Amino acid sequence: MFGSHLPFSALHAFESSARHLSFTRAGLELRVTQAAVSHQVKSLEEMLGVKLFRRLPRGLALTDEGLALVPVLTETFGRIRAALDQFTDGQFREAVTVGVVGTFATRWLLPRLPSFQAAHPRVDLRIYTNNNRVDLAGEGLDFAIRFGDGSWHGTFAVELLAPPQSPLCTPEIAKRLRQPEDLCREVLLRSYRVDEWDRWFAAVGRECPQARGIVFDSSIGIAEAAAHGAGVALLPIAMFARELGSGTLVQPFAQDITLGSYWLTSLKSKSPTSAMRAFQEWLTTTIANQSEGTAAAAGAPVTGGAASGRRAARRT
Repeated sequence: MFGSHLPFSALHAFESSARHLSFTRAGLELRVTQAAVSHQVKSLEEMLGVKLFRRLPRGLALTDEGLALVPVLTETFGRIRAALDQFTDGQFREAVTVGVVGTFATRWLLPRLPSFQAAHPRVDLRIYTNNNRVDLAGEGLDFAIRFGDGSWHGTFAVELLAPPQSPLCTPEIAKRLRQPEDLCREVLLRSYRVDEWDRWFAAVGRECPQARGIVFDSSIGIAEAAAHGAGVALLPIAMFARELGSGTLVQPFAQDITLGSYWLTSLKSKSPTSAMRAFQEWLTTTIANQSEGTAAAAGAPVTGGAASGRRAARRT
């Protein structure tokens, strides 16, 4: 009907009027007169051969035809605005939205964000923390960093870190712990992963006592409770180096276990943008460099990849 000459001004006037249900308020938004908006909408109605509004004594009401047109225009103009917003000071900026499990976000990612911003000033990173339960598609995420075995249906997963975990507690509680069996007299703080303590006790060749007490949905909450003397927590050691360094928490037993890894995941169906590729490359390179530095400081051979000595990609 319109060929290559779409009536953008009229469509814009209609979309604004539909949001406000008022030609006057639409005119204020568009910085034109009420009469100009009314004229643009009327010309669009004449082109389409339908009425888009019912003119009421106090405002406007959308017709069925108007209701059908509004969501299309709202989405279209919204995408145009979003695209134009990516240009700042003559430069194109691109956003990357990442859902991150809270422990990794606060203890690893956030302290290193200045490094990413310095390396990629044109990428707007948007961080949303969670408790390891995330819906990539439903939440509109480009990536999710989560803890587990890398098996999430419909995702591409890159292993980042496999941090060993060990019991941590206050120095006062640690004084009572000489052997693993001594933990039977303590409160063992638990997460929603019900087999963690079973696996640690199996690693030290002991039978796991019945765990009791509060169940937490994040390692951050467990660590905070442990620091206040509420019990003994099974935590990723590297993520709580600050508390161990300050003496707020101590590690009473040398034995540790690996319960899973942190993974960078994305939907198989999503084509990576240049900003997504930049974030993934920065993340994996930073972790690899950190692992090499840690291994060199310890006098161990450098194997590269994640902290566990490997980097893997998995499709599930």
